[in-house]
Amino acid sequence: MKPVASKGIKFVGHSDMNGHGDGVQVMVHRGYAYVGHGYSNGITTLDVRDPKNPKVVDFIACAQGTRALHLQTHGDLLLAVNAPSVWTMQVLSEKDYFGGSPADRLKGAGFTSGIRVYDISKPEKPREIGFMPVDGIGPHRIWYVGGRYAYASIHFADVTDHVLAVIDMSDVTKPRVVGRCWIPGMGPGESPTWAAGKRYALHHALLDGDIAYGAWRDGGLTVMNVADPAKPKILVHRTPQPGGGGTHSPLPLPDRRLLVLADEPTFANCKEGHRHVWTYDIRQPSDPKVIAPFPEPAEADYCAKGGFFGPHNLHENRPGGLQSSKLVFATYYNAGVRVYDIADQARPREIAYYVPPNPAKMVDPRPNRPQVLQSGDCYVDRDGLMYLTDQNVGLNILQFEGL
Repeated sequence: MKPVASKGIKFVGHSDMNGHGDGVQVMVHRGYAYVGHGYSNGITTLDVRDPKNPKVVDFIACAQGTRALHLQTHGDLLLAVNAPSVWTMQVLSEKDYFGGSPADRLKGAGFTSGIRVYDISKPEKPREIGFMPVDGIGPHRIWYVGGRYAYASIHFADVTDHVLAVIDMSDVTKPRVVGRCWIPGMGPGESPTWAAGKRYALHHALLDGDIAYGAWRDGGLTVMNVADPAKPKILVHRTPQPGGGGTHSPLPLPDRRLLVLADEPTFANCKEGHRHVWTYDIRQPSDPKVIAPFPEPAEADYCAKGGFFGPHNLHENRPGGLQSSKLVFATYYNAGVRVYDIADQARPREIAYYVPPNPAKMVDPRPNRPQVLQSGDCYVDRDGLMYLTDQNVGLNILQFEGL
């Protein structure tokens, strides 16, 4: 598959995932890739031991009206969210979704809400072994790298939107919530203090020891102490940078006391400006300080290309994958995937990129969508193999040449 533009990254293989070309989060574990879908409402398992010829070996369908767009793997476990398939329902516009809680619009819609646990000791065939139901809209994303606790963003029925939930995984067949944390104004009996048209909702949090860094969309960044799982607490709350919003992806780099934070565009064609990736100084976690923005892709006019342009997910340095405090991998919607060198944290440099061609056909069911690349997530293994998902293009496997 010939790229539209590339530097320092080569094509290896591709799969349309048996027509389920819509991929969101991807995990690669023991030679298998697990892809959560945003529209196809399920999870695809691919054998990627030969990365030139990835093969679909399983598809887990969700219940009606339900999607499993985010997932995590560790050891013999796969954890996956079950939440309303908001785009296939077609009851929400992007303005509705990004401009406030979707709860009212989803009342009466049929969907399953909770977190499912699968045994992947036979990696080609996940087997469900546990389920944690949720009363409310349910989970959006999870962070789990083993141990007793998982950390999820969950919209419970008694809060305004997604908040942090600490989940006890000691019995994997019966996960249970043991603690919650939110920005004041989101909880039971509290009143929002932010302007209408803004969405305060935890996208997800990543941990460094007992410190959790949370991205809250228009709510910005929180640093939380989770040492007491039953009583996680906010140490500091920072609203987005001027002109920002859509705070989406945190990435702590503990050995350098840095945080990388990506703000997602929630609009097409740059019509409300640009969103950025930032470096923060977190030598004092309770006082994070902005260091610098990352440079934007500059080899083409991506604002004119159509669709969203800007950062989405970051490769998260998970156990088993590439772990680097110098290299940052970011998906960039219509600009593909970008690689940055932050050896000098005050001057991040783009050193590689890969922009696949636009989709040949659309999986996205929403009307009047531009037929444009919208890269979603990237997992990078220890050898620099990159697994890149898209809203319509399928799974691309690429080789980063800079290791």
